[in-house]
This record gives sequence, structure tokens and C-alpha cells, in this order.
Amino acid sequence: MDYNFNEIEKKWQQYWRDNKVYKVEIDHSKPKFYVLDMFPYPSGAGLHVGHPLGYIASDIYARYKRLTGFNVLHPMGYDAYGLPAEQYAIQTGTHPAVTTEKNINRYREQMDKIGFCYDWDREVRTCEPSYYKWTQWTFIQLFNSYYCNGCKKAQPISKLAAYFEEHGTEGLNVAESKPLGFTAAEWKAMSEKEQQEVLMNYRLAYQAEALVNWCPELGTVLANDEVADGLSVRGGFPVERKSMKQWLLRITAYADRLLEGLDTVDWSESVKDIQRNWVGKSMGASVIFKVDGKDIDIEVFTTRADTLFGTTFMVLAPEHELVKEITTEAQRAEVEDYITRTKNRSERERMAEVRKVSGAFTGAYGINPITGAKLPIWIADYVLMGYGTGAIMAVPGHDSRDFAFARHFSLPIIQVVKKPGTEPTDPATWEESFDAKDGELVNSGFLNGLTVKKAIERMIEELEKLGVGTGKTNYRLRDAIFSRQRYWGEPFPIYYKDGMPYAMDESKLPLELPSIDEYKPTEPGEPPLARAKKW
Repeated sequence: MDYNFNEIEKKWQQYWRDNKVYKVEIDHSKPKFYVLDMFPYPSGAGLHVGHPLGYIASDIYARYKRLTGFNVLHPMGYDAYGLPAEQYAIQTGTHPAVTTEKNINRYREQMDKIGFCYDWDREVRTCEPSYYKWTQWTFIQLFNSYYCNGCKKAQPISKLAAYFEEHGTEGLNVAESKPLGFTAAEWKAMSEKEQQEVLMNYRLAYQAEALVNWCPELGTVLANDEVADGLSVRGGFPVERKSMKQWLLRITAYADRLLEGLDTVDWSESVKDIQRNWVGKSMGASVIFKVDGKDIDIEVFTTRADTLFGTTFMVLAPEHELVKEITTEAQRAEVEDYITRTKNRSERERMAEVRKVSGAFTGAYGINPITGAKLPIWIADYVLMGYGTGAIMAVPGHDSRDFAFARHFSLPIIQVVKKPGTEPTDPATWEESFDAKDGELVNSGFLNGLTVKKAIERMIEELEKLGVGTGKTNYRLRDAIFSRQRYWGEPFPIYYKDGMPYAMDESKLPLELPSIDEYKPTEPGEPPLARAKKW
């Protein structure tokens, strides 16, 4: 006899609904078990095959645990804020809440037909004030906190202000955007606005200028994976790299704790390695190169201080703040043309492109702090502002991308590391760089004969002795940009006084979205919420 799914499924799914079979109460007599799915974004297209692919597996597991005596919490919800509903609102004038509700109803109907064992009394919708009250509460905690390196945890920002009152920055050991120095007397003499500007340097949720992917047509900042070939993935609109004031979360303060925590989680080593590479901890040195003829210093972070004798040129990211300042008039047109051609490429595209070599000479020269040699300063898109300082000391003999760049532009190549027991060779005969992490130093003055490890230690000692560098730990991890703020999203619980942000009182939460009649950002790029003048 064939399975009469229409009759049987309809009957029992209705029974489950009427009797709330999967409703979960607190029951201390049973062990707890939590099964959580990724909440879908409710689009007009309905569920796609990837949704039930995951949901069916977790549903089977939830049923199994329930039948073996566990009190199972298996909720479902909707990641209900997002750009598609807002774009639809811009095109049709329909409020995003209307289309979101319609899409959620469609998703619910489809999930009910599949017969999942969700406790729908615990449904979550991220667009509901009762939910985003708590994301706003979390933001306030971050805004009102700083990270203490000594105790390795967040502390109230008021505690930091009290410390400044007594000691200024003397003995300070905290996470910061940039090093600041002032006395207690100087702190007390600051205006309220000046003090707030200082505290912004330490807050876990803070504002700063950041280079972002700005799409004028969509009126929003896009993540790297939302951009391809200089166009937005959604709509195919032009995207430009632009410096804008953003909210950021100081996740970099937790880099070491993230790495330490990987030792205690039950994950496969391959996944842990991906996470370690994402954090990207590097031990190295910060080296200062003076610009010839100018009172300008360029800071470079390198993990290979031992190769300073092999540095033959320098490269800055095209968006580096010093490019305009150091570029000579003779080279300005070429440099500006190169910046225009490369500024709209995402960092992901620039990292992936290894075969195409391009760059422009600034006309300026840096001074090698160890040898005194003049090093031509170029700009090239293979150097990123998102890692290190956005400037490199190029050692073409021992780095593949530097080698390709040097060959393309006929720049010198010097060998400073060799395999033990071999003789140095003429780099002009090389087909590729010698990228060894081990070896013996040659053509390197006081480092000759040392192993790479010993040479790095000896060079850092010399840099610190001369006052032109210091040992430093760097991370690939970057603070998370948090202000992809459109209309259809929870508003920041922040108000402004004298141009400075202040957190709302927690008792006033949730700060609900205002009603506005146009959902596009303003012409200068302010979010649509800027249209709500009396909000």
C-alpha cells in the first residue's frame, strides 16, 4: 500500500500544532540538550535546498536525543534584517517590515510542511524590538568598556578615566588604536569633548576612519565577498574604495585569547589551523625608514628583520596616507593615475592576483636605517593597508612577489640568505626567489654566518640600540567594521553631543526604528536614518 503522505502528514502535523508537542519547559529531572540551526534570511524566493539540507540533519538528531531521555531545546528564528528587503522597499515604496512578514510566513509554511520538531513558542525574529533590545544592550557594554592587557579582560571605561585622573598614561597597559601620552594634569585640563576623543582611542566599540567598499547606488558599505571585479555582487553596481567614519569592534584586543582558546575546544586540527591563520600572529620588528630630504618616517613591520641588508626598494599600498606627501611633482600624474586604476579592487582580488605585476614610482627614496642606502619608494596593489602598516621593505632575493616586482621593473636583487654549506650565487641567474625560513646569512655585515633565527634576534637588538626599530608582535586579524548601517537594521543606541557619541541609558532601550518615507541614504552618504530629523 502506498504511503498516503497528504492525509497522514496533514493529520499529525496539525496534532503537533494543536497539542504543542515540541514545546519545551524547564525540567530538571532530564538532562538538557540544545540543538541550534543557523537562522535563515527570509527572502521572497522561499527556502532553497541548502536550508533543509542542514535542518533535516539537526532535526533527526534533536528527535533522537528527545527519545533517549533528554530535554531538548530546538528553536528556529529569522535573521530578518538585511539589504534585499530594503532594496525592494526603495524600488516599490513597500515598507521592509511588510515584505519581511510576508516572506517569514512563506518560510514558516514550507518548514511546517517538512515537519520539523521546532518549539515555535521560542521563535526569534531579529527585526523585533524585543530581540534587538539585547543587541543594543550588548553594544552599550562594548562602548562603555576597554580591554586591560594585564588582566586579559574588559573593564569599565569609567575605571580608565579614573586612572587618567590619577596617573595620566604612565604605566598604562591596555588595548588602544594608537599610543597616546599625557599627564594627569593634562587630562584634567582637557575639555569634555577632548576627554571623549581620548577615550574613543580605547573603547571596545569605537569610531574611526576606515577604508571601505562603498557602493553609491546601493548606498551602503559592502564586505569583500560582496564585491567582484569592482562591482557589487547584488545588482552589479560600481564599488569604490573610500575612507569613511565607521563603527568598529576592537576584536584585535582578544587575539591572544582567541588563540589560547583553540587549545580547549573540541575541533579538528584542520579547522583550528584555519582559525590560527585567520588571527595570523607574527613575531617580528617595527622598523623606521626616513624619507630622504623630508622630515617623514615610514614604519614597516617585518617578520624578517635579518634581511634588512637585502632590502633594495620599498613599496607602499596605493591608499597609504603618505603617498601624496612623498610623491614628487614629476611622478605625481603617473602615481595618481595608478591609484585611480587600482582603488576599486577589493583586498581579496589583490591578494589573489599573483601573476600580474603593476606599480608606480613615487620619485621619493627611503633610507635603510642599517646601511644608509637610498631605496626607491614605489606604490603597488600587492601591498595592503589591511596588514602590517601598509608599507614593506622589499627583499626580492627572498620573497616571491618582491622578486617578480624587481624583475619587472629592473630593480636590484641581493642574496642575503644561503643554504648552509653552499656558496652565494648571482641573483641575475635566478628564476625565482630563495624563500627559505632557515639558512645562513651572507652579504649582511655583522650578521654574516648567523642562522636566520639568531640573525633576527641580533638585528632587533641593533635596531633597538640605534633607536630605529623595536621588536613587535603583529596580527593579520583586523578590528571588525560594524557600521553597515542602512534603514532596515537595528539602530545604534547612541546620541551625539558636541559631535561626540554617548551611549543611551539602558532603561531607554529598545531604541526603535523611526518611520521614514524614503529608504535611500542621503546624497553625502549618511544612512537613511539621517532623514528622521525629530527622531
